Amino acid sequence: MAASMRLGRRGVFMALRALTQHQVSTQCRVIAQSNPQRTAGWTGAALRHLSRSPSVCGVAPLKVQMPALSPTMEEGNIVKWLKKEGDDVAAGDALCEIETDKAVVVMESSEDGVLAKILVQEGSRGVRLGTLIALMAAEGEDWKQVEIPAPDPVTPAVAPPTAVAPPTAADSAPRLAPVASALTQLRLSPAARHILDTHGLDPHLAKATGPRGLITKEDAVKLLNQSDKGRPAAVPPPVPLTASPPSSLATGRPTHTPVSVPGRPAAPGAFTDVAASNVRRVIAQRLTQSKSSIPHAYASVDCDLGAVLELRRQLATENIKVSVNDFIIKAVAVSLREMPEVNVVWSSEGPQPLGSIHICVAVATARGLMTPIIRDAADKGLTEIAHTAKALAQKARDGKLLPEEYQGGSFSISNLGMFGISEFSAVINPPQACILAVGGSRAELRLSDGLTLHTHQLMTVTLSSDARLVDDELASRFLERFRSHLESPRRASL
Repeated sequence: MAASMRLGRRGVFMALRALTQHQVSTQCRVIAQSNPQRTAGWTGAALRHLSRSPSVCGVAPLKVQMPALSPTMEEGNIVKWLKKEGDDVAAGDALCEIETDKAVVVMESSEDGVLAKILVQEGSRGVRLGTLIALMAAEGEDWKQVEIPAPDPVTPAVAPPTAVAPPTAADSAPRLAPVASALTQLRLSPAARHILDTHGLDPHLAKATGPRGLITKEDAVKLLNQSDKGRPAAVPPPVPLTASPPSSLATGRPTHTPVSVPGRPAAPGAFTDVAASNVRRVIAQRLTQSKSSIPHAYASVDCDLGAVLELRRQLATENIKVSVNDFIIKAVAVSLREMPEVNVVWSSEGPQPLGSIHICVAVATARGLMTPIIRDAADKGLTEIAHTAKALAQKARDGKLLPEEYQGGSFSISNLGMFGISEFSAVINPPQACILAVGGSRAELRLSDGLTLHTHQLMTVTLSSDARLVDDELASRFLERFRSHLESPRRASL
């Protein structure tokens, strides 16, 4: 019974749609016959409007747009679609994986329905916020009949060509002219822009083969080869017999013949464009901001790891695995709790004390350097710090960090000792005040009691501090407090 009623309603709807189309078409034809000049374009426009109406021929779509998945995100990359066209989608279901400027985040659906059309495919890069990436149909609607919105009208960047004289034989080769204004109106890769600028080629003559009309390096090289074929061979000017090469004493340069020819750079194709990920672009931006706006001050100290290594061996016998880095995190957190004047950040209004101690630990990943946060590290024990640090490091390498797991933090630690680096200086992570650079351990002989030589395992740490917040005297006292806790690990872990 219910199926019969649905079929009946569908038949009535299709009949009404056909009748409406027939009436509109008939009315347009009558008006066009009475006044063909005024209504020549109106009939087609009315029919197009009617054919695009969701109530007549299609299903109104639910739009899925590129969201802002981090505070600093401006564009994203579609890594993988987790649903395919025709799949049922409930609110909260994962739709796709999007690479932001920080990590790969799963985008969830906010509505129930059916995924009708994927507009931006997997692997698409540089998708701006608000871009339409997919369409959904509401529950009960035919997803195959979903309306695909017309693309936004694009105004032509170049004025339409005017009538010109027929080309002559001399004009058959590609035209060579300055292209400074045209380069800003077309989509060019950096390599293509360099080739076209160097050789003075018109980019409008290049056939774009890249995504979304991008002129690639190969397109520019192809245009360059075409222009070289149509250009007559240049005749070098005669060299006067009386000319002599300038002496090296007069010019300060060697007198040998230069290998390169002026105006003819090296042959293209000697390099490869490597696209920077969103994560690396943000890292570059923040590093530039840090080094150009923060006055860095540096201080180093040697720490004896003998007590730490002995305690690690004792814990290993009890099947408790902790690393030297876990002891460092704990010592830093306890030192910040005892010296709150170092636990500050720089804001627009000046120094801002922090009420919590969140330690950022630098982790090297394939996408770049990430800094997951161990929250309230001063209140955690060594084993809890070890488990938390290991889990966050793995999530960072897999690109699965959540925004709250890498945003914020009051102090950063970067440890390169495991890579064989003896000591180094790190760049401050704004708006934080300090970052501790940890080098590797080394064995040194030192006198004990002034008479006996003993081997000590020493480690050099360097504190990079914001001189506006932590001056040299405060940085020295903090390093002394940190060394004291690290060399007495049982006291720091209590």
